[in-house]
Amino acid sequence: MRILLAEDDSLLGDGLRAGLRQLGFQVDWVRDGEAAERELRAQPYAAAVLDLGLPRKDGLDVLAAVRGAGILTPVLVLTARDAVPDRIRGLDVGADDYVVKPVDLHELAARLRALVRRAHGQPQECLCAQDVVLDPASRSVRQAGELVMLSTREFDLLQTFMLGAGRVLSREQLEQQLYSWGQEVESNAVEVHIHNLRRKLGPALIHTVRGVGYMLQRDVPKS
Repeated sequence: MRILLAEDDSLLGDGLRAGLRQLGFQVDWVRDGEAAERELRAQPYAAAVLDLGLPRKDGLDVLAAVRGAGILTPVLVLTARDAVPDRIRGLDVGADDYVVKPVDLHELAARLRALVRRAHGQPQECLCAQDVVLDPASRSVRQAGELVMLSTREFDLLQTFMLGAGRVLSREQLEQQLYSWGQEVESNAVEVHIHNLRRKLGPALIHTVRGVGYMLQRDVPKS
């Protein structure tokens, strides 16, 4: 799950990036409002953590601009402004959630997971498709009740598929969610991970749509 972190405090930003990566997120970190707006316009992030007190462009102005452009990326506002009018303004401008500094890393991660689930119409904590259950919090996968061991990339890919169940996803779209800045992407990486998921979970879960991409089928195909 790839997210954007917009935070100008170097110590806090570095800690959040490292901590969120340990909890399974792919994190792109920018340090000013103009960069945050540019990236939100350019990349299909699963979610964004947006500080309000950013240099070059205030976080609320960034939020207003991207919402005005029709960008629906879930945004969690992270700020030291704890006055009620500031929180109300942030929510009215288009924030999906609001956390006041200092923030607990695990709470932040849980709120991000909830935002992403709701954005995909998935209110439940666990994601389900056929006989597969994926728990984003524990990063575990079970099939017919049995634990299935997946690599980090395989888990992230399966989560992307399950969030978008029933939609065809291109290789480019999958790569955009699996890799953050500076990570090398081999030309056949997605195909290799899909092959491994089919080997571990069976061939009926992920279908190839020739010439377009791949689709996870939520329900068992009818015979």
